[in-house]
Amino acid sequence: MTVLSKRPTLLLVAGAVMGIAAVGAALVSQHVFGMEPCPWCILQRVIFLAITLACLMGLAIRRLGAALVMLLSLCGIAAALWQHFKAAASSSCAMTVADQIVIAMKLDSLWPDVFLARASCADAAVSLFGIPYDFYSLALFVLTGVLGWLVWQRR
Repeated sequence: MTVLSKRPTLLLVAGAVMGIAAVGAALVSQHVFGMEPCPWCILQRVIFLAITLACLMGLAIRRLGAALVMLLSLCGIAAALWQHFKAAASSSCAMTVADQIVIAMKLDSLWPDVFLARASCADAAVSLFGIPYDFYSLALFVLTGVLGWLVWQRR
């Protein structure tokens, strides 16, 4: 058992920081480098922020927070994979499930600089160092899921 798995509080704080860092990196990519987000990118931002909240909740109610982190991580994994393999191959990803969720939450109108989709999935299919952005999200979702599992299994 590693040192980290013995410290659930540290794992939850790390998960919260990763969620904020992921959204921060997305915002820098958007506002500094001009990489406009698609609906699936926006949905992943929402999931990362929800993971952050679940990690913070886990500081008070550990097992519930860990369970939510694992569940949200699975949702994020599904969204990243769907974006890469299905949505990016489509000419339009407007009004998909991702769009409908963000619109239903009214996030696109409340905070458009963060949650308004401005590109199609095909246009948003960019890579960094030869790795698609959605795979970076995928890796972070897997990592937060593992963190959630480590917290969950810790008594």
